Amino acid sequence: MIDLDAYLARIGLDPASHPSWQAIHRAQVMAIPFENLDAHGGRPVSLVQADLEDKLVHRRRGGYCFEHNLLLGAALRRLGLEVEAMLGRSRSGSPPPGGRPATHVLLRVTDQTGCRWHADAGFGPGTLLEPIPFGPGGEHEQDGWRYRVVADDDELVLQVAGSGGFVDLYGFVPTPVPRVDLEVGNWWVCTSPRSAFVSGLIVGVSHGDGAREVLSDWSGSLRRIVRTPAGSTETAEAPARLPALLADRFGLPGFEIGADGRIVAAGT
Repeated sequence: MIDLDAYLARIGLDPASHPSWQAIHRAQVMAIPFENLDAHGGRPVSLVQADLEDKLVHRRRGGYCFEHNLLLGAALRRLGLEVEAMLGRSRSGSPPPGGRPATHVLLRVTDQTGCRWHADAGFGPGTLLEPIPFGPGGEHEQDGWRYRVVADDDELVLQVAGSGGFVDLYGFVPTPVPRVDLEVGNWWVCTSPRSAFVSGLIVGVSHGDGAREVLSDWSGSLRRIVRTPAGSTETAEAPARLPALLADRFGLPGFEIGADGRIVAAGT
């Protein structure tokens, strides 16, 4: 990481307080929105470290899993932790026949005592708030949300508890991948016409009371959804209100709707 102090300030932590790495994980989830505005607007996403810090730290934007977790991983390495990236496949909703591509990145973090942890600040607004022990195990409650990891053949599966019991979020083979695999996965996510991050819009934030707020058109119309461990509410939104919603609800000012109907930076 180029500027650790600026990163900590961005996520609301005082560098002089020497926060724990677990506190850094939670703070990033709370402070930096999840969003795909660049991919949705036809702008490829860079994973170069300087570009990640410029966008998410200095320009106070958000990002999706590759951006979030590579930024977090760089900070944790700067603190002396061992960080390994792995690729998973989303299992949320109804996966298509043959499954989804392995385009979700998560982290395995080894601390100074040798303990391994499952860290992930980038699975949308439903991501882990704090790291959990790596591998299958019991439940972990975080602000009312209950998570667990189970084994499924050669994969590990992160699950979250819902009204009908635990449901799958994503599965992954617990083997680190080289950087080139991350670059290829990211390129598909932000450029392929088949990617939901190109064809659709999703923005989300996590609140300190356990609520997660999402703005998305993946259902076919623009909707704002507030999820809590007790349930969710949905509100239909007019597309013309998108720039105001981004600014007022998600801390992302400076956007407008372009001539092609996609979101662009104001004045471009």
